[in-house]
Amino acid sequence: MEPERSEESQRSRHAQLRAVYVISVAAELSGMHPQTLRIYERKGLVDPARTGGGSRRYSDQDIARLRRIQDLTNAGVNLEGVRRIIELEEEVKALRSELRRAGESSRDRSQQSSNSFRSESMPVSTALVLYRQHGSFLRDERH
Repeated sequence: MEPERSEESQRSRHAQLRAVYVISVAAELSGMHPQTLRIYERKGLVDPARTGGGSRRYSDQDIARLRRIQDLTNAGVNLEGVRRIIELEEEVKALRSELRRAGESSRDRSQQSSNSFRSESMPVSTALVLYRQHGSFLRDERH
């Protein structure tokens, strides 16, 4: 079970996803030319939100993605390579999240099983009394 996020954490996450920057501001924040942002959109590397009138709006998350694209292209990766790297990074992130949830679920089941075992078990002293009372019966059954 995933722990509940604090209200502040939820607001912060919402702010990262809120598309507020027009293309000129997004270009300035990412250190790119607006035409470059349009090219990246055409190539499917970034997908800004659109207003009712069709204007692009970029979020903090979009800006971070643009910076990641810039880092990769500056390192010599072509745009198809960038697309694939980002795709794989997102897949790794999703798998890590899934693995974390599976681990938490496994720990929960293990704890429940352990609690169940404890509630069904009896103290050793009680088990010894029962064994003494029924010991001959148990010995006879083994033969």
